[in-house]
Amino acid sequence: MLQPRRLKYRRPAKGVSKGVAGRGNQLAFGSFGIKSLETKWITARQIEAARVAVTRHMQRQGQIRIFPDKPITKKPADVRMGKGKGSPEAYVFPITPGRIIFEVEGVSYDIAKEALRLAAQKLPVTTKFVVRRDYDPTQNV
Repeated sequence: MLQPRRLKYRRPAKGVSKGVAGRGNQLAFGSFGIKSLETKWITARQIEAARVAVTRHMQRQGQIRIFPDKPITKKPADVRMGKGKGSPEAYVFPITPGRIIFEVEGVSYDIAKEALRLAAQKLPVTTKFVVRRDYDPTQNV
């Protein structure tokens, strides 16, 4: 499971995700990728499930562009109000529209499209398959 080694603050505030992605919105490492179309929190478990789906289909590594570094707290069941904030339960990545989530390189268009479709099914956001602008389909691997 992905989680940070160290944190500056153990229990940060929730924060607000508004607008579109200002960075991480272009393909940087691969020829194909999936891009988020909505705002949501993606948990470490969901990222890992999508990563496994990609690697199982392609038999190769894809590149994960997001990392869950925001701790989410929860209080136990049947606990009364008050008495402070709960302990960290999980780590999430707050995603905004336009953010590239996964990238793939070194496989054909059809294999990449299917692998990223399988990954997108594991995620709670609607996504779009994107291709690098200068991608040449004649150079199939």
